[in-house]
Amino acid sequence: MRVLIATDAWHPQINGVVRTLTSLAHSALSLGVTMDFLTPEGFPSIPVPTYPGLRLALPSPTRIARRIEQAEPDAIHIATEGPIGHMVRGYCVNRGLPFTTSYTTRFPEYISARLAIPEAWSYAVLRRFHSAATVTMVSTPSLMTEFTQRGFKNLGMWTRGVDTALFCPEHAMALDFPRPIFVSVGRVAVEKNLEAFLSLDLPGTKMVIGQGPQEAALARRFPDAKFLGLLEDTALAAHLAAADVFVFPSRTDTFGVVQLEALACGVPVAAYPVTGPSDVIAGNPIGVIDEDLRAACLGALHMSRKACRSFALTRSWENSARQFIGHINQVVIGDSRKPRAA
Repeated sequence: MRVLIATDAWHPQINGVVRTLTSLAHSALSLGVTMDFLTPEGFPSIPVPTYPGLRLALPSPTRIARRIEQAEPDAIHIATEGPIGHMVRGYCVNRGLPFTTSYTTRFPEYISARLAIPEAWSYAVLRRFHSAATVTMVSTPSLMTEFTQRGFKNLGMWTRGVDTALFCPEHAMALDFPRPIFVSVGRVAVEKNLEAFLSLDLPGTKMVIGQGPQEAALARRFPDAKFLGLLEDTALAAHLAAADVFVFPSRTDTFGVVQLEALACGVPVAAYPVTGPSDVIAGNPIGVIDEDLRAACLGALHMSRKACRSFALTRSWENSARQFIGHINQVVIGDSRKPRAA
């Protein structure tokens, strides 16, 4: 089976959506499913307002249709609600083709953090976008409950996984920083709430891995913190495994794949009791969730690194891919309706 995934987020971006889709495609191959991607590559683009480091693709309906028809997919999945996602949705709706979607980013909260646009308005737009999908995939039980209450229909569970060969305790590097080391990884932007972490009174060292529009300002405000910039693959795994606690201060992430990456490295999690951390930790002795983030950080220091690793070993990308393919099987397109290149 060949699946076409439409996404506005793609390389060279480094974020949870891109890592999830890349890992999904790799694992799906062993299950007999090939995944192609309709991405911003080749389209003109403009900088994202308030975030010039990211660019927004500007596709045309004609070029979107051409790419879909050249791919000749057996099924279509829309991963993001940006311009590419909307164009592919329109293509499918106009031709009566079934498709699935996924909800991966809390755009209403992200937008309201930057602009005076009520979250309710953005959620109304998202409800309409996803209403045409046969299945809208969400990553956690909390999101399933929340989105049901918000009026979303046809929801299905699609959990996340982790590469436990790449992210493992044995890859830890020697860091010449005062212990304990508290690390946060992700986009350095207002919606990630890094200020809440950096302003904590904690012993040892605070370490931030990632880049984004707030990086320079936060580095000036918190000169004692270590800002390491963007790290990928083995470098990221080595730094994560060298830390004592992974701090996840975001209140807006739908899941946070990096939590699983930290746990696979044997590093316990400290976070607020919100969607994502609450579902991942869920009472397991692998981290502390608390409205008092400082207390969570200090409490996580006493968690078993072995327990963290053992938990992560049960979260494979193959299981995640099986869930995804289960939903995709509901929208497999018959030969007579399959998009064909002109």
